[in-house]
Amino acid sequence: MPVGSLLPFSVAPHGSGSGAGGGPAGSVPGVGVTGLHWLGSAGRKLSGFRLTEKFVLLLVFSGFITLCFGAIFFLPDSPKLLSGVLFQQHQPPALQRSPLGSMDEEDGGRLARIREEHERALREAKDTLNRAPEDIQGDIQRDKERVQAQGRVTAGVRLAPRPFKAPIGVQGGEPSDPEVKAKRDKIKEVRRWQPGYLSCTAGGDAPRLPIPNMAIVCLVSGNIQGATIVDSLDTLYIMGMEDEFNEAKEWVEKNLQFNANVEVSVFEVNIRFVGGLLSAYYLSGEEILGTKAIDLGKKLLPAFDTPTGIPWALLNIKSGIGRNWPWASGGSSILAEFGTLHLEFVHLTEISGDPVFKEKVMNIRKVLNRLDKPQGLYPNYLNPSSGQWGQHHVSVGGLGDSFYEYLLKAWLMSDKTDEEAKKLYYEAVQSIETHLIRKSSNGLTYIAEWKGGLLEHKMGHLTCFAGGMFALGADGAPNDKTGHHMELAAEIARTCHESYDRTATKLGPEAFRFDGGVEAIATRQNEKYYILRPEVIETYLYMWRFTHDPKYRQWGWEAVEALEKFCRVEGGYSGVRDVYATHPSHDDVQQSFFLAETLKYLYLLFSDDDFLPLEHWIFNTEAHPLPINRKADRTIEGLDK
Repeated sequence: MPVGSLLPFSVAPHGSGSGAGGGPAGSVPGVGVTGLHWLGSAGRKLSGFRLTEKFVLLLVFSGFITLCFGAIFFLPDSPKLLSGVLFQQHQPPALQRSPLGSMDEEDGGRLARIREEHERALREAKDTLNRAPEDIQGDIQRDKERVQAQGRVTAGVRLAPRPFKAPIGVQGGEPSDPEVKAKRDKIKEVRRWQPGYLSCTAGGDAPRLPIPNMAIVCLVSGNIQGATIVDSLDTLYIMGMEDEFNEAKEWVEKNLQFNANVEVSVFEVNIRFVGGLLSAYYLSGEEILGTKAIDLGKKLLPAFDTPTGIPWALLNIKSGIGRNWPWASGGSSILAEFGTLHLEFVHLTEISGDPVFKEKVMNIRKVLNRLDKPQGLYPNYLNPSSGQWGQHHVSVGGLGDSFYEYLLKAWLMSDKTDEEAKKLYYEAVQSIETHLIRKSSNGLTYIAEWKGGLLEHKMGHLTCFAGGMFALGADGAPNDKTGHHMELAAEIARTCHESYDRTATKLGPEAFRFDGGVEAIATRQNEKYYILRPEVIETYLYMWRFTHDPKYRQWGWEAVEALEKFCRVEGGYSGVRDVYATHPSHDDVQQSFFLAETLKYLYLLFSDDDFLPLEHWIFNTEAHPLPINRKADRTIEGLDK
């Protein structure tokens, strides 16, 4: 209530009254300085008292004032009480205090509640001291997981990977067939014999190896150090090379940093570094690898800061400034690059609990769903500002390949719950078969490229992954087309093997053509090179797993023999400049995907099916195995929506 209803006087503003230093006529000297004035008849009655009586009365009233204000400020919860008394007139009616008579009763109840809360806190503290440390840690972890699951993880918080259920088939047994075992051991020896691999740990830029100009790729896009080390972590683990794996893991823990003022390819960093770290984390359970993957994933998020959310191709990982390749159709983003983030970013959300990673890649799908597709096909270029297609060039090889791969694998990795990804994949395959897949006069099936409605009858080495993709997706093909998709996969595998078999080295060219009477042969000098690519071997692996036709192992072993004969050099394995030359020259470079993909696929080709079984694992486009997110095993509510 207003203070005037409690006291026989009012507190006036400083300086009020008839004079600067005094009160009304006849008042006690000095009283006017306090700003106190007698009101009405009470003031007039004081004029009849003597000076000593007035002084006594003043002392009484002063004591009364002190008592009232002391009670207000020093009672429990005094700020709330003061607010309710002095400022009640400014509060909404629903918040106003009851009259003073009932206030004491309320405060008594409040004091009782305070005592009860204090006693409960003391009991909880005593119980905590008596609990085992592991129980306390468990409660802390559960609280942390609950907060993460609710999406309250901020960009400034350092995220550690969540505990996970170890996937099936991490360790494989020895092949029972002695001949198969001997071949697998040979492939492991190829991986072990890498004298230049360790030089990547020295921190140099593509270090020179024992032969002139020979270099192993230690960097990605010339910028982030350690590509070969990170890209081959899971290969080391899969092959049981424990000492080498631990050495590489130690280098990652101590030296792998993401704070340099450098520009990187978002696509390459994602498939090699993020994918490699995630895979090694899932295989080994080493938390530092998962933490590094999350840290790097956060560094890549500014690439999505475009008007559409379609990410830039290039990103300065320190400044967060992005741009696209200047040659890419008026500054467009590239289909295979922004379409090859889904698997890794979904797993970043799975292990961190932060939904932002999955949200970014799901937005890409939303943008694509709004666009018209020419003939149901996806052009290779999309402008991230306008959200419109660039040049109408369609390829299942370079610039487009892994986009289609990730549509299928997004569905499979979701434990076949991502129905949208399934629909998009099979619709895309139908359009590819209608408009791009052709058969040569001698019966070789190939996938051409589409440029503004015109076909270029060329198939790239990169396109040879499609045989494995068709086989992997055959079981879910609609309209009873499983058999048809397997036939298509086998035909692509045969064509790609022919591109190898028709060379002097038994290694396949970068691209081969079907025109002018030529079939599965490179006709241009700039298409005759081989840089240790894995796509043909990848298709052999899938075809072996699904058919167990021995020819796929035979074809794979032919590739091993060719690598040994024509690519092995003093410092490692080098690409060759002309696969049709009987004595080819070397390009003196060992790409990191040779260790990450080519040797891994060969090793698994000669392993039993229960080693990284396909019903439990999905390989990203750099051959890094990631576990299928079984719906029954998901630990974060809402991430499967």
